[in-house]
Amino acid sequence: RALFAEYAAELTDPEQRRLYEEEVAALERERGVEVRFVHPTAGYVLRTSQAGSRRCYLNICSNPHVGLPQARPEPGGHRWALPYSLAPGREELGRGGHRRWVYDVVFHPAALRLAARSA
Repeated sequence: RALFAEYAAELTDPEQRRLYEEEVAALERERGVEVRFVHPTAGYVLRTSQAGSRRCYLNICSNPHVGLPQARPEPGGHRWALPYSLAPGREELGRGGHRRWVYDVVFHPAALRLAARSA
């Protein structure tokens, strides 16, 4: 238990996280790959379901590293491109021990501002 508690404390320490990200970025740079860590800012939570039976939550977040939303004019309106980053779903236990799936979806902050202004 003590080792696990130490490991959990290390994971949540901002200084340790910064060092880890620097090390990963340096290793990937050696391979010729540029790495950017996405630290999302909370936005909204949408509750829905999968296949109509399993409860599912979408965490709608923002980060400026994700591409800007772009509109292309078309007859009768616009067609929007909304770049996003989607993390793999994870199963969590909710209230009452019910299992639910949670997905983190990250958009550019401008996309969330547009969504807040437009019905």
